[in-house]
Amino acid sequence: MRKHIRSIAFVLLSVLLTSNLSAQGKKIEKALDNCLQEITEIRHQIHQYPELGNREFKTAKLVADYCRNLGLEVTEKIAHTGVVAILKGGKPGPVIAVRADMDALPIVEEADIPYKSVVKTVYRGQEVGVMHACGHDIHTAVQLGVVSVLASMKDEIPGTVKFIFQPAEEGSPPGERGGADLMIDEGVLKNPEPEAIFGLHTGGPLGYIGYSIGPALAAVDGFSIIVRGKQAHGASPDQSVDPIVTASQLVLALQTIRSRNLSPIQPSVITVGIFRSGNRSNIIPREAYLEGTVRTYDPEVRSSIEKRMREITEGITSAAGATFELDYGRGSPATINNPELTRKMIPTLHRILGEDKVIEQEPLMGAEDFANYAQVIPGFFFFLGHSNPENPSGPHHNPKFLADDGCLSVGIRAMANLVMDYLNSGGMKN
Repeated sequence: MRKHIRSIAFVLLSVLLTSNLSAQGKKIEKALDNCLQEITEIRHQIHQYPELGNREFKTAKLVADYCRNLGLEVTEKIAHTGVVAILKGGKPGPVIAVRADMDALPIVEEADIPYKSVVKTVYRGQEVGVMHACGHDIHTAVQLGVVSVLASMKDEIPGTVKFIFQPAEEGSPPGERGGADLMIDEGVLKNPEPEAIFGLHTGGPLGYIGYSIGPALAAVDGFSIIVRGKQAHGASPDQSVDPIVTASQLVLALQTIRSRNLSPIQPSVITVGIFRSGNRSNIIPREAYLEGTVRTYDPEVRSSIEKRMREITEGITSAAGATFELDYGRGSPATINNPELTRKMIPTLHRILGEDKVIEQEPLMGAEDFANYAQVIPGFFFFLGHSNPENPSGPHHNPKFLADDGCLSVGIRAMANLVMDYLNSGGMKN
């Protein structure tokens, strides 16, 4: 008899929870319908007038004004141009953080859209275009949409939501600090202290969401190498120590670290993205400059690559009679989704999108400084499909990158439900 009573009670509780979730979903949908047009226009504005890292002055003001007008407590100028907006719910409960990045890239946009960026600026001494070629305009607009949706439900929120709008995810200008690391140093995860953090990034086909349990994105390091030789006439190579030939050998040799020094089943990437030397065709120059990126997941692999890079550079330059200067800098660690938190939130994504639209995916070699937050508190970072098959996007960091407006509603719906379900569940302790 007692077993029968417990079964009835479980059924009644399930019905009650389903009813509450349904009521919550309906309110989120109504609030989403009310704000979507405005959020789409804001996305277009941010996209048309992009700003580089630590220079997101107009974007930050737009974000701060929008949040303040909805009644949130707003703090500006964190880590240069960062904004934090706090929404205190009408009921007691845990604190959850949600993070979006705001910065753009030094790329001339080629996408055929009416809100195409025509902004130009000076970056590292060169005039460049500026473009949201990584979807950060989508990230910011989605988060503003979540602000709008949850602000309309403030009295029903059992806890506090801390919205973090971060500058310089793509890196700071030379000689400056910025991004997640600086925001954390300046107290973004304190007062109030969130017990977990959510974030998203554009990636994949429109209408889908991708996630990984555990490792999601790689650690990122950067390096630069100056090869110094001996300048001579281009017709007299015997009188030179050619830094271009030496650096060319170095570019190829660095690839042997991945192919011959590391386990073939251990993921890593070494890419030279800049090779610069000389200013005239008949002069063998004095110097050559290389710059690149390294991606890893394992800390030991990370250290091995740096060690071998120094050894190879020293060997090749010594054999050529050249000298070198190598600067190796460690960036963000690998982004690791907290397994418990991730599994806790997957049912929410299944409920609002359908299981066929929620894809568990392999870890990627891209990097995200969301990793810094996830090293302090449990984090869940997922990918929001952005590419419309009828008008496909180019890859990230490409002049033809194009995030479809349709991903805005999917992202807002997903994140708003994730936040509410997390808070309604009582947080990480339940």
